[in-house]
Amino acid sequence: MSTATKISVQKDNTETAEWADGSKHQLDQQEAQRLGVEFDPDSPENKKLVRKLDWRLVPSCWALYLLSNIDRANIGNAKTGGLEEDFRLTSTQYSIIVLVFFTSYIVCEVPSNMILGRVRPSIYLPTLAILWGAAAACQGACQNWHQVVGLRFLIGFFESGFAPGCAFYLSSWYRKYELASRYAWLYTSVAVAGAVSGLLAGVITEYMDGAGGLAGWRWLFIIEGVASCILGVIVMFVMPDYPTSINSKFLTQEERILACNRLAVDGMGLAQGAQERVGEWTALKMTVKDWRTWCLCFLFVMGTGSQTIQYFIPSLVETFGWEGHYAQYMTIPGYGFAVFCILAGCFTADWLKTIWPVLTVMSGSGFVFFVATTAVTNGMVRYVLAIFAFGTIYGCSPLTKTWISHVLSHPSEKRAVAIALINALGNGSSIYGSFLWPDKDSPRFTPGFA
Repeated sequence: MSTATKISVQKDNTETAEWADGSKHQLDQQEAQRLGVEFDPDSPENKKLVRKLDWRLVPSCWALYLLSNIDRANIGNAKTGGLEEDFRLTSTQYSIIVLVFFTSYIVCEVPSNMILGRVRPSIYLPTLAILWGAAAACQGACQNWHQVVGLRFLIGFFESGFAPGCAFYLSSWYRKYELASRYAWLYTSVAVAGAVSGLLAGVITEYMDGAGGLAGWRWLFIIEGVASCILGVIVMFVMPDYPTSINSKFLTQEERILACNRLAVDGMGLAQGAQERVGEWTALKMTVKDWRTWCLCFLFVMGTGSQTIQYFIPSLVETFGWEGHYAQYMTIPGYGFAVFCILAGCFTADWLKTIWPVLTVMSGSGFVFFVATTAVTNGMVRYVLAIFAFGTIYGCSPLTKTWISHVLSHPSEKRAVAIALINALGNGSSIYGSFLWPDKDSPRFTPGFA
């Protein structure tokens, strides 16, 4: 993170701060101290600052996060849209296609967040979007399933830094009990992506099949991949850097000071230039030695393992009684309920100023609904129960990620590594999770639901 690395107090009652980008600024010392010591979360200045952040940071991250999840999960829509038939995929081959994404995704998360602490997020994060979008679009030109595997590996490589990067980026601007609701809005993009992906897949595979001599599933990859590239370029001109950066021109100098010091007061970060950096390898050692890291990792593993259901939702819906394009459309209600659970859970956690009771209710409910789905045979009842299971499990992830920023908040380099490490290890459960839904277990899919 771009933090001030050297402070010297001048005789004229001002500070000269040397920032990580090499620039220097003079800050009124008494004003900086007043903002830190007399911080009032209900002050007009703070409310104005938070509004500015909400209108600039959250939409930028949300839009890119939306497309990252569309490009990640549309393999399930492509499968039912014709890819499986064209390449004569076996159940094992499809599981490998899903699995290889997580292989590169998991390995590269921690190094990526280490890099993010040294570069401008307004350049780094959108560039990742451009690269994964290009790889996703190239899937439309694949001639065999081996080429799909290679491109899925690249998509995982480029997307690996985005989710943990966004989590760290937002925690570098927002206070502890502002984070859950902002993570909620960010994470709704995952659910919206699922719903939009089903809608787009239904429309594209139905109406563009054969256009230009290409199958509908090929157009699905091309259109959604190109959209990520275009949005990545746009966000470069909208997304600000860190509070200490002079590139955050949408804020006044006083607002940048306030943005830094309100995090210091909250224990989330440092006041304007208060401390030198901690090395990334030191931060990694601190994270690994902290027992709380492994407790949070266990929670995240349990949630992400269950979420692999999203890659098989279109196939599951077919077993509930809908086929073809209708199966694509019937995935939408599940994602709609997931949005509700995410917002309700995270806003409740911010309001209560505690996370564990909300997380307990969400995860417990998800467990009950998953087990209940295996106990009934009626297609419509199973569909409804699957929707409830899907939504409640989705509500757990943003709560867990918020908890990471609460518990492992300081120093910021440790927070960056912790977010990426837990996210990486948690997503490791997606490797075995991708093999829990083989076609041979249709229509009950007992291993997956249980």
